[in-house]
This record gives sequence, C-alpha cells and structure tokens, in this order.
Amino acid sequence: MPSANLIGKIDGILLDLGVSSPQLDDAERGFSFMRDGPLDMRMDPTRGQSAAEWLQTAEEADIAWVLKTYGEERFAKALARAIVERNREQPMTRTKELAEVVAAATPVKDKFKHPATRTFQAVRIWVNSELEEIEQALKSSLNVLAPGGRLSIISFHSLEDRIVKRFMRENSRGPQVPAGLPMTEEQLKKLGGRQLRALGKLMPGEDEVAENPRARSSVLRIAERTNA
Repeated sequence: MPSANLIGKIDGILLDLGVSSPQLDDAERGFSFMRDGPLDMRMDPTRGQSAAEWLQTAEEADIAWVLKTYGEERFAKALARAIVERNREQPMTRTKELAEVVAAATPVKDKFKHPATRTFQAVRIWVNSELEEIEQALKSSLNVLAPGGRLSIISFHSLEDRIVKRFMRENSRGPQVPAGLPMTEEQLKKLGGRQLRALGKLMPGEDEVAENPRARSSVLRIAERTNA
C-alpha cells in the first residue's frame, strides 16, 4: 500500500518491467542461459525458493503449466518431463545444465532464438511472482498519481504488455453500468469517472535497436491521470 503522504502527489511514474541488463549480465544471479552460474533467478536472493529448488520439488504437471502459461512454450510437456527426469538422476544447480536439458529435449529448433529462452522466462516469472507484482504496482499507481500525472510503462514481452494494456483500457472507460439498471445521478457520481486517459504507445526504432538489441521487443505505453 502506498504511504498516505504520497497519495495524489506524484507527477510521474516510470515502470521498467522485468529483469535488468545488469542482472542478466551477472552470471551469479542465474538469470541467463548465456552465462553459466547458480540456477537462482530470484530478484531478491534472500527470499523464497531459487529456480533450482523449485524445479527439484515441483510436479511435472506444474512445471509444464508454468512453461506453457508464462513462457508460451509449445513443447512444455516434453520439456517438463526432461527436467524432472534429469533432476531425478542428478539435481540441476547451474544455468548451463538447465539450458542443455531444454535444448536437447526441444524437438524443433528456432534458428533465431535459443531453445531455452521461453523456459528461462517462464521459470523466472514464476519464481518472482512477476505478473502479480505488476498488477499490484499498477493498482498502487492510481492512488499516488496526481491529476495530470503521467504513468509510463515499458514491457518486454506479450504477457507483461497484455496486463498493462488491459489496465489502461479498463481505467480509461470508467465504471461499466448494465443497461437498464436503476441508478440515481448521485449514485452514478459515487462510482466515479474514468481514472486514466491513454496517450498511446511507442516502439523502438531501428537506430535504437541497433544500439541496444535488448530493446527490440519493448513497448512503452503512456497514460495520464484524470481528475476523477
């Protein structure tokens, strides 16, 4: 919950979602399949289960669900089976081990994307409850933004962008009252009006992607707090 002395006082909020470049580049954080390190993936290494711990204790069906839901991985069942079988033989503790297991179990390779990309994304999102954290941050932003304040959010994959897009759309419409529902003008006022005005989205240009390839999939959505 936002501090009471911040409610309605912030003129601008920028949310840069997901894992950061310094985190990806630090092998010891365990976020990247490109650098061998501990299979951790936690944003806060002092809290919760690491990726290795979760993969060693989770049921095959649960792993498959996470890969499908948070990684949009079409081979989720096959990869989950391979992960569980490998952990039975010898528990995985390194990012390289998980990447190799996933690559070997992927029946059809994408020549433009590493086979472990979706798996690492899915496990990271699950371990950190990232989508739930995004939804909570968006709700809190409405409380602290001042009228006319801007909410700017950078997302990097479709799951994040879907949440942001839906949030801005729903809060730009105001309350939806069923047709024919008997309500007085005073009751309608209490429901409030729309809380945001969507200002659009921006995508990275060719020059920006050339300078920073990691920006390739990013989407910046902007909205303005109304007086409601």
